[in-house]
Amino acid sequence: MKVCYDKLWKLLIDKKMKRTDLIKNANISSNVLARMGHEEPVSLDSIGKICEFLNCTVDDLIDINYKE
Repeated sequence: MKVCYDKLWKLLIDKKMKRTDLIKNANISSNVLARMGHEEPVSLDSIGKICEFLNCTVDDLIDINYKE
């Protein structure tokens, strides 16, 4: 299973935000962001914090490819 966060990165660009803004404002660690950058899974707690900060749903952030 491969997790793709391309939607999140696009959303940050659209909102003119940097990844460091996400760390600070969504209260996630830099390790979480690094894992996301490598398309690795992160906890639902972290995803929830990001969704709450960006006022969006999980579907707005990630795609999951079950074939890999």
